[in-house]
Amino acid sequence: MTIQKQDMTMTPMEKMRGGNGIVELTQLIPERPERLKAFNHVRLAPGCSIGFHSHEGETEIYYFMSGNGRVRDDDMFYNVKPGDAMCTPSGHSHGVENTGNEDMEIIAAIILD
Repeated sequence: MTIQKQDMTMTPMEKMRGGNGIVELTQLIPERPERLKAFNHVRLAPGCSIGFHSHEGETEIYYFMSGNGRVRDDDMFYNVKPGDAMCTPSGHSHGVENTGNEDMEIIAAIILD
């Protein structure tokens, strides 16, 4: 199955998971395998964030494509840049904030355990 960009749906998410601003969430593959809960392109404008939240029964993986930011991985904080990745397994928590001056773009996948 091939999905053309013009056929993908972008959904603006205000204060996503208690974060700041509007996060643009584009679902990349509408018909996914059963264990793939989500596969999205995520865009955060400068100053926007996805609030700190936990995952139970699923794992979320981020690949940072552009921009600079700061993530909270459980109780630790890290600066992230293009080419970095993050994995949040079941029972753990995370959040992300765009601390740079340009849009932060992330590919995000949520896999059911």
